[in-house]
Amino acid sequence: MNIIDLTLPIDNKTPTFPGDPKPEIKQVATIRVEGWNEKRISIGSHFSTHIDAPFHMLEEGKKLDEYPIEKFIGEAIVIDVTNSINPNLDAIEKDDIVFFHTGHAKERHTKNYFRQNPILSIETAHELIAKGIKIVGLDAGSPDNEPFEVHKLLLKNDILIVENLINLDKLIGIRFMCYILPLKIMDADGAPCRVIGVLFSTRK
Repeated sequence: MNIIDLTLPIDNKTPTFPGDPKPEIKQVATIRVEGWNEKRISIGSHFSTHIDAPFHMLEEGKKLDEYPIEKFIGEAIVIDVTNSINPNLDAIEKDDIVFFHTGHAKERHTKNYFRQNPILSIETAHELIAKGIKIVGLDAGSPDNEPFEVHKLLLKNDILIVENLINLDKLIGIRFMCYILPLKIMDADGAPCRVIGVLFSTRK
């Protein structure tokens, strides 16, 4: 089984969106003193690789725990947009999970990561809605900037958003199974999640 981890590692150096709480990962127990190792972790709900629920941007929007687990699992495809602002979406099928490879993940340790992030156009968002996809994601901190029109448009149409993905270059143009497993936080506007892509076995 060929599995690709699409999740950003979590540590105190993981970038945070401007204004969001900084992560705190602290050793609170050690085997030498207490007899076991344990860390205390303090992070925001939109930290590292995470998924946005409609409630993140819409006052009456659905919360993350209102979705069945099936919402977060499905066939996926990665579309390369490193050289085009008008991506070809012909390969997308209804209920797909669609990820955009922008190449921006390499900027995650620089000041440009949140300041010069690539964005999805309103036209692309409308086309994704028309295609009937269920989740969209990209290797950047956000698919848009203030006033977050793309966010609101997608979430209003029940399309969840995954941000801060990595390793999308390994899956460009390949149809695969995707598993997006957010923390089971009640009343959540979003949550960090582990995201993996599983390549289909070659059929003879």
